[in-house]
Amino acid sequence: MKKIIVVIGLLLAPGVAGAATLEALLAGYRSEGAGPFLAERGAELLLREIPGATEGTSCAACHTRDPKQSGRHVKTGKPIEPLAPAVNPERFTDPAKVEKWFLRNCKGTLGRVCTPQEKGDFLQFLSTLR
Repeated sequence: MKKIIVVIGLLLAPGVAGAATLEALLAGYRSEGAGPFLAERGAELLLREIPGATEGTSCAACHTRDPKQSGRHVKTGKPIEPLAPAVNPERFTDPAKVEKWFLRNCKGTLGRVCTPQEKGDFLQFLSTLR
């Protein structure tokens, strides 16, 4: 009985839950035809300058060039927690929040919805940061 409780506790731990959620998100993007995911493309997306962006000229404008650091929204000045799950274990624990923020930030910065490939590449990149 103690072993079952320990296993359940580990599965509910933020790091493990985040990893499981990340894999579930990536599997969902694969089911939409995306993949393989490349961290290099995700890093490029973070830094890509977007002409005519409505909220910032790049993702890094708000989230910084280092996703392990806190950012600040360029218009409101509101603080933004680090994107990297290595320093912010709350990242990727709620798939609905992940999709909400992809929708909002992609539309605001890119002027369109991100593709499943872009989402997967970006998550793959963030998951490699230590």
